[in-house]
Amino acid sequence: MSNNTIAVVYHSGFGHTKVLAEEVANGAKEASEDVRLISVDDVDDHWDDLAEAKAIIFGSPTYMGSVSADFKGFMDKSSKVWSEHGWKDKLAAGFTNSASYSGDKLNTLVQMSIFAAQHGMAWVGLGLMPGNNTSEGSPEDLNRIGSYLGAMAQSNADQSSDIVPPQSDKDTAKVLGKRVAEFAARIN
Repeated sequence: MSNNTIAVVYHSGFGHTKVLAEEVANGAKEASEDVRLISVDDVDDHWDDLAEAKAIIFGSPTYMGSVSADFKGFMDKSSKVWSEHGWKDKLAAGFTNSASYSGDKLNTLVQMSIFAAQHGMAWVGLGLMPGNNTSEGSPEDLNRIGSYLGAMAQSNADQSSDIVPPQSDKDTAKVLGKRVAEFAARIN
């Protein structure tokens, strides 16, 4: 593992958030040679990878205005790492998806950023101006949902992950991954 490893830890209930996680990882690969994509279902095999990573990007669908239960389980499992300050000074970022345009996704990103802060991590925001917010904007704009804290995506509940999230949301996720990896490369 390199000293510039980026870990993307995610839960995906229906495949939509996995699509985003893959795009976040693809973006990170543009600035880092070592990117680890880790499902929370497999996290017990990857605690060492997370310990060695320079940045951890969190991803969860927004269910009922919060991270999914599986992602919350991962958060709770990290309490031993927390008690040892194991992730202190690592970079952190987050992304989420829901079926509704709002779906209270902001609360999920706030929950993730507080989780990162409790671990002593430094949060990296999206770094994009909001798209699709003028008469000349469109749903194809980057950051079409208008988040600053992290990447947000919207996937219609009745469509498979082969169709949604839309390309603009996948591209926004890719920007987040690249941004985090570029920040990580600047830190010794």
